[in-house]
Amino acid sequence: MRHFTPEEANSELEHVRPLVEQLVATRQEHAAALERQEELERKIRGNGGGIPPAELASATAEVDGVARRLARLVDDITSHGAQVKDLDSGLIDFPALHGGETVLLCWQLGEDEIAWWHRVDDGFEGRRPLPLD
Repeated sequence: MRHFTPEEANSELEHVRPLVEQLVATRQEHAAALERQEELERKIRGNGGGIPPAELASATAEVDGVARRLARLVDDITSHGAQVKDLDSGLIDFPALHGGETVLLCWQLGEDEIAWWHRVDDGFEGRRPLPLD
């Protein structure tokens, strides 16, 4: 696992930020596609509702296709050394070292730069402002 300094992680945001923007948008698209699929399934369970089988197959294929795009985006982000923590909010962490312990430099879509860190077990709620103290 690569460890970043805050400066290195902020530099990496140049590449990661557009991927996270795509990730959040694609996650919204996935949620909408899932909702359409689930609505069709509810109608079918409630007596079919006159829905052609091809319509459900198309909805399922859409969900699967968007899920594959999501997986590729997560892979792209992790290839830059970041860890994806929340698809909906665009929360990512970069591993760093602090006193010989791995900690996480924390960034969420909408923030200008990485300005927070937390211990691995503390999570988002345990964020502390940089610099590492």
